[in-house]
Amino acid sequence: MCYILKKINRQDNTSKKIIVVAKMEEESTSHANDRIKLNVGGKLFETTLSTIRSGGPDSLLFALSNRFSNDPNPVFIDRDPEIFSVLLSLLRTNHIPSTARRFSKQELTDEALFYGIDSYLRAATSPPPFSGIDASIVDSVRPASEGLPSTFSAAENGSVWIAHGGQLSSYDWNLIHAATLRTHLDEINSICRVWPEIVAVGSESDAGLHFYNFSGSRHVGSLHWSDPSDPRIFKARVNSITASENSVFASFDCPHRENCILEVDKAKIQIVSQLGRQSGNQAKHMVPGKLTWIPATGVLVGSAVTGGAFGYSGYIRLWDPRSGEVVWETNEPGAGRSSRFGDSFSAIDVDVEKLLLFKLCSKSGDLAMADIRRLGDDPWVYLKEKNPSLVTNGGDGSINSLVHCYKGQVFVGRGGGLEVWSRVQDMAECESDGDGEGLYRRNFVDKREDSEKGVIKKIEGGGDRLFISREDVEGIEVWESSHSAGAISVL
Repeated sequence: MCYILKKINRQDNTSKKIIVVAKMEEESTSHANDRIKLNVGGKLFETTLSTIRSGGPDSLLFALSNRFSNDPNPVFIDRDPEIFSVLLSLLRTNHIPSTARRFSKQELTDEALFYGIDSYLRAATSPPPFSGIDASIVDSVRPASEGLPSTFSAAENGSVWIAHGGQLSSYDWNLIHAATLRTHLDEINSICRVWPEIVAVGSESDAGLHFYNFSGSRHVGSLHWSDPSDPRIFKARVNSITASENSVFASFDCPHRENCILEVDKAKIQIVSQLGRQSGNQAKHMVPGKLTWIPATGVLVGSAVTGGAFGYSGYIRLWDPRSGEVVWETNEPGAGRSSRFGDSFSAIDVDVEKLLLFKLCSKSGDLAMADIRRLGDDPWVYLKEKNPSLVTNGGDGSINSLVHCYKGQVFVGRGGGLEVWSRVQDMAECESDGDGEGLYRRNFVDKREDSEKGVIKKIEGGGDRLFISREDVEGIEVWESSHSAGAISVL
């Protein structure tokens, strides 16, 4: 903007006043050009262009900001003004205001999607980095029909897919119900995400591995284990499923206990190879009840465990799918330190990031760890509890216990109780010490009333959440850390 001033005496203070007025008018006009008025549902809002453009170039508000700025008429948007007020505050501060409590998650999400700022809402409502020590129950996801979950699968974005009876229900990152589809199975006991919208499932009552598409609510295909030369191979059911970047691995067993692992091409849904075929006539030939793929090494980990009047027995095996060979295995009883003979594991899991194996001993209840990169005849390091009041007295490593590794933490469910083992010492220091003293610290996660809700059946992490299901309890518990967690400096 150009300003023309009359020629006057430089010594006259009037010239200085004119220059100041001109600058003030210029700044005022500049601020006016940076403002925009919006009429949302009959309520007038005034904000800056930089605020509504902060939603990103793909948002509706960014497109509206390009309207001719000198137009005196406000932009009209036929939407709810109260929810828009919440979203505008979000763009201004990157935080959700307290007034958002008046609206449901669904209402806020729908409006954020309309304006194209759902990523902003997600960032503001996502839980803080997950810390098991500070975790607590914040929500429960409960399907509308057949609310007892048979199994579930969590994703990296914090969403979860739940199998309940013969149905599958998906819940998005905001734990809002997205879709439900009914399968042809009576009950689903194994579930694995293959693609963002494709799920692979298995049932203990129906044969075969089955694929379903959530977006189209349709059955994509099925695969069965068969062998024309062996009449014992029929009606093979799936016990566990895991997936790599290009393949799906599923363990099958038949009524006569013959079992194997089939590798399936994810893109073509075709069987590629067969691993670890066994007769199943003894404990070390049982079908793997748990499969885990380790991307860093390209190795498949499978384990099986059984318990009875004479104790527990089982095995852990590592397969190389490229050769089809077992690269390491251990059988219990029959392996481990002499002092640990007979203290077979009742549960195992793999920390795929740290490349560690964890097992829970059935008699002592102790937790043991082994480095996958240095496996041998006896690779186990037994983690010791230094607090005498927390030392287990045995009997809590039973079949009602399970182990789950997530984000460098090890979660152990013992009956209805939940505890977390957090790393406090480096592995190299542990090796110099010669034992697991102080390598991990044990803490109880739940409250007494939580542990009395029922026996924990499954634990799985996703995003910054932990999901837990319990025996004969409807729904899935959602555990998150508090935004106020962590040490606060007083300096």
